[in-house]
Amino acid sequence: MTNGEIIKGLYDSFATGDVPAVLGAFDANISWTEAAGFMYAGTYDGPNGVLENVFMKLGTEWEGFQAVPRKVVDGGDGNVAAFGTYSGKFLATGKSASVPFAHEWELKDGKITKFVQHTDTQVFTNELGL
Repeated sequence: MTNGEIIKGLYDSFATGDVPAVLGAFDANISWTEAAGFMYAGTYDGPNGVLENVFMKLGTEWEGFQAVPRKVVDGGDGNVAAFGTYSGKFLATGKSASVPFAHEWELKDGKITKFVQHTDTQVFTNELGL
């Protein structure tokens, strides 16, 4: 399986709510960075850090949150980029958003070692009424 296929499978698992499969794709020392200005901004280490600081919040603070890639580009060297759209309804404001993203992924030996999020945080703020 190529690194690009691993990342495509990760988005599929996330879409079906299979969080154990998502976490299972992570290296034990994964570094996960949410964009500055985003509601979950910061860098989180290890699968549990990502689960607690990102995934659990997405699961409890949103209705129907999705991260849908439209394009996944495998650099062939352990680096993968994904481009797509976030969407969902933020429960605190009752407002919905649809915002593009770019994700950087690094893999080693079939495991994800690094993730970096890029998104327009101002669009999130405006659309969600924050």
